[in-house]
Amino acid sequence: MFGEVFERHAAQMHRFLSRRLGDRADDLLGDLFVIAFESRAKYRAELADARPWLYGIATNLVRQHHRAEATRYRASARVPLTVVAADSSHEAVSSADAAALRPRLAEALAALKPADRDVLLLMAWGQLDQTEVASALAIPLGTVRSRLHRARQQLRPVLDDLQGALR
Repeated sequence: MFGEVFERHAAQMHRFLSRRLGDRADDLLGDLFVIAFESRAKYRAELADARPWLYGIATNLVRQHHRAEATRYRASARVPLTVVAADSSHEAVSSADAAALRPRLAEALAALKPADRDVLLLMAWGQLDQTEVASALAIPLGTVRSRLHRARQQLRPVLDDLQGALR
C-alpha cells in the first residue's frame, strides 16, 4: 500500500523539492517518504489524494531549509544567464530581455516571506489549487488566499516586466 503512494508521487515530489532546494532534493525526498511512512497513521483516510499531505510534509522540510533557499535565490540572481540563440532577431531580443529580468525575479522570490513563498510555489510548481495548498500547509483557505495575494503583489512589477520582455 505505502509502496503505491511512493510509486505514484515520488517523481512529482522530487520535481517540487528540486525546484525549491536544488541538489538537496534527493536527500529530502528520502526524508519526505521516511516521515510520511512514520506518520502514516496520522493520514486522514477520507482524503482521496495523498498529494496535498505529501506536499505539506515537503513544504515543512523546505521550511527547515528556507534560509539556504533564500541564499540560493540571491546567488542565482548574481549568476549571468547565457542566452540561447533564437530563430529570429525579435526572439533573440525577447530572450535577452527575459534573461536580464531573471535576477530580478530570483531576488523578488528571495524577498518574499517564507510562508508567502510556500503558497506561491506550491501553486506554481506543485500545481495545487488553493484548497489543496490549505490542506498541505494545514492552514485556512482564507490564509492561503491572503498569502497568495501578498506574494503576487510583491512579484507583479517583475512579472509585468518579464511578460513585456517576452512579447
